[in-house]
Amino acid sequence: MVNKSTWAAVFFILLTTSSLFGQQDAQYTQYMFNTLTVNPAYAGSRGQLSFAGLYRSQWLGLSGAPETFTLNLHSPIRNSRLGYGISIVNDNIGDGTVQETYLDAVLSYTIDVSPTAKLSFGLKGGGNIISLDFVGLRGFGAEVDPNATGQDNIDNQFSPNFGLGVYYHTDKFYAGFSAPNVLETEYFDNDDNDANAVNFLATERINFYFITGYVFDLSADLQFKPALLTKAVGGAPLQVDVSASFLFNERFSFGAAYRWDAAISGLVGFQITDQLMLGLAYDRETTELGAAQFNDGSFEVFLRLELLKRFQRTVSPRFF
Repeated sequence: MVNKSTWAAVFFILLTTSSLFGQQDAQYTQYMFNTLTVNPAYAGSRGQLSFAGLYRSQWLGLSGAPETFTLNLHSPIRNSRLGYGISIVNDNIGDGTVQETYLDAVLSYTIDVSPTAKLSFGLKGGGNIISLDFVGLRGFGAEVDPNATGQDNIDNQFSPNFGLGVYYHTDKFYAGFSAPNVLETEYFDNDDNDANAVNFLATERINFYFITGYVFDLSADLQFKPALLTKAVGGAPLQVDVSASFLFNERFSFGAAYRWDAAISGLVGFQITDQLMLGLAYDRETTELGAAQFNDGSFEVFLRLELLKRFQRTVSPRFF
């Protein structure tokens, strides 16, 4: 039987040494709470200074499997239509063998399209820092010689980028379309004199997102919200996530999600106080990978803290 380290080595070699690799953004099961990461127009929509952090551990039990951490901070600007924020996303694959960090400043502008509906336009600017360590692949049981592939390590290479988004919401409904990273960046090797060298390691493709959801009042204490996230990127299959969640007494939420041809998930959330929320999610792969002995599923933990309550604007329901 193939051991875990060998499986990981195969995965990382395929990931990092392809001559043409269309890279996707990280995926999230609790996307309905992590909206700023994928849509800059969301900035300030909660009506107060809001902090959100998410940690995802992909494929538990697989040595060196992907880990993702996101950190968002956003707020409206008092007595204006503007919102602002910062977004940080860190992807770590192979215990640092492949590491990428996105750092962005976010700005939004909101208009009232009716007494109960708002339309926001968002822009973010910043870039990403990537590091690739070919020698580190040896730690996963692979005999890797960087000189044999014509590749040198990449250490903290910075590439500027920007993103766009639009976000419409009422007290019960929301929908948004966005492209968080518009520039398609190619990561080149360092050996321009070697005709046999691979021209570049990877290409950052544009990821397009569409999100939507609606809150139904089932009773005075129970709400129901179906939600959808669709992600499209060139060179990769269309990703469709659907979820159905219930919110009881504005304190406890629970539900399930399905990622098309990929995974099923369970979600729970706790509104511990009016300012503090904790969310948990667990995914189980529905592909052959999910049946592998070394794969114990994927886990997410989400934390949101509303820091101030001085803004006199309508706060969206806790469901979004």
